[in-house]
Amino acid sequence: MSNSEHSSRPPRRERPAAPGDDHPEGIRLQKVLSRAGIASRRAAEELIAAGRVSIDGKVVTEMGRRVDPTTVTIHVDGNRVVVREDLEYLALNKPVGMHSTMSDDMGRPCIGDLITSRSERLFHVGRLDADTEGLLLLTNDGDLAHRLMHPSYEVSKTYLAEVSAPIARDVSKTLKAGVELEDGPASVDNFRVIESHGSKAMVEIVLHEGRKHIVRRLLDHVGHPVERLVRTSIGEVKLGDQRPGSMRKLNHPEIGSLYRAVGL
Repeated sequence: MSNSEHSSRPPRRERPAAPGDDHPEGIRLQKVLSRAGIASRRAAEELIAAGRVSIDGKVVTEMGRRVDPTTVTIHVDGNRVVVREDLEYLALNKPVGMHSTMSDDMGRPCIGDLITSRSERLFHVGRLDADTEGLLLLTNDGDLAHRLMHPSYEVSKTYLAEVSAPIARDVSKTLKAGVELEDGPASVDNFRVIESHGSKAMVEIVLHEGRKHIVRRLLDHVGHPVERLVRTSIGEVKLGDQRPGSMRKLNHPEIGSLYRAVGL
């Protein structure tokens, strides 16, 4: 081959690393899993060997794979693993009288009062009106928060409501079938009476609607105005016995369940 032929060839380009490719300057996968609190390094190696770990949708079984935690998506047993150390996921039990805002011009109690000492810029996922208490999520994960609030992903929310009794048997059927409100039709996924004593009853409502005051408006429509309302769960994240005004970090299964619910 002549020199002219050789010099006419275009220069060879390095193939850019594709998702899931080994990153020589990255961090070993088992170390990333260990840092994320999934398992010890030895146990992480066993997870990898068993084919329970995937990177960007591809199962990885070889040891020593290096990854860039800021660019890859890692799943263990189908659950997404949060590997970015700057992301926070908190559950707040919002008390009655607290407003779902980070600041309030009128000086009323608000969520922002609880996080003034935190360095992260957190924001609340959705809202609860001042008279409603219960579970509210706080995070700085914008992608997850956006999807959780978007109606197309239909993430279920569960509420306990104290209402007047007795409750007719057809109330559940009516709410499941749907009723017409001033801003359009609305329905619940599930409705049941938890307990009923005298003139008071406690009911559980499960729905994926996110419109303002939707639970109160639905129950008012069927003749049972809400006297007390508590949100007890969002997807698989539950309020449990968390005291009012307190916050806790979500655990790995809870975070994974939220990602799974919105297809991340």
